[in-house]
Amino acid sequence: MTTILALDAAWTATEPTGVALVASDGIGWRAVAVAPNYDSFLRLAEGSPVPWTQPGRFHGNTASVPELLEAAHRLANSPVDLVTIDIPIATVPITGRRAADNVISAIFGGRGCSTHTPNAICPGPLGATLSAAFNDAGFPIATSLTTAAQTRRLLEVYPHPALVTLLTRTYRVPYKVGKTRSYWPALSLDERIDMLLVEFSAIHDALDNVLGPVGIQIPTAAGKLTLSALKRYEDALDALVCAWVGIRYMQGQAIGHGDETAAIWCPSAS
Repeated sequence: MTTILALDAAWTATEPTGVALVASDGIGWRAVAVAPNYDSFLRLAEGSPVPWTQPGRFHGNTASVPELLEAAHRLANSPVDLVTIDIPIATVPITGRRAADNVISAIFGGRGCSTHTPNAICPGPLGATLSAAFNDAGFPIATSLTTAAQTRRLLEVYPHPALVTLLTRTYRVPYKVGKTRSYWPALSLDERIDMLLVEFSAIHDALDNVLGPVGIQIPTAAGKLTLSALKRYEDALDALVCAWVGIRYMQGQAIGHGDETAAIWCPSAS
């Protein structure tokens, strides 16, 4: 059994982090668990299903890496072999743009997938604390010197260019809840929600093709939905995309863009 734990890590402690767990028996990959924040993932390991339709927001907090790894072990009945994470990390302190950010922006910027600029404040301590905790647990950062398919590594990944590959698109996928007005400025709120759900469904279906049922029921129409209520699905799908990049890495079909201090891993086109 090979297992991958994936985190769509928020850049602030108050925002939720999507978590996904996938596993392979050597024949195919399957989704073991997916949750829109740390707490609901930990509760999954205790037998409590994710309350996807609960009112209000799913809240964020800081992660206990040992608890996450233990919960993943219980859910998969196997220890974690690889961790993927969507947050800037490095073997040295991050004070500004890294070689990894510049390479990704050079390769994917024309397709709308440039990276944000990290700094010592945002995400600053969050990325450093997570990477240090995973290193202590036996998962050092995978840099450009790392050979794909090595286990017991912490991979930085970036969903935007990954989704371009997964969905065979030519430009960045418009699926971020907080950006619907910039995506579709002439549409009403309900129309923007409907457009967002189309993109969610496309991502969901593509992941289903790789993993089988992923355990998320995407709403089908705007109705009484709010944008804030859809953030949970965005975070969960992002975590699954992070897991998919880990799968491609384990198959030797991912490239670490960066240098010896940090790399952002993207699936190679195939």
